[in-house]
Amino acid sequence: MPDTFTPIESAAREQLSLVLIPEVPAESLDPDADLAAAYGLTSLNKVLFLTELCEDTGVDLCHFTEHDLAAMRTLRDVTSALARHHDAPTGA
Repeated sequence: MPDTFTPIESAAREQLSLVLIPEVPAESLDPDADLAAAYGLTSLNKVLFLTELCEDTGVDLCHFTEHDLAAMRTLRDVTSALARHHDAPTGA
């Protein structure tokens, strides 16, 4: 994966690539593409993707409301949201 990706973006690309059917290479993912429309990401796969990504990056999923999760429509939306909470304290 190119060195130009942040650690959060690299992790997001890897996790997203794993849940897509058919699998799309992580480095080929468009950060601004709608995840559902462009890649067929289902709501269940979105939950799996975000759960694993939060675990990988150390960002507690409790930081995000249902509205926040719904607003994560692109890979860029996801990485921006996680970056805001990357070193935030955990817990509700």
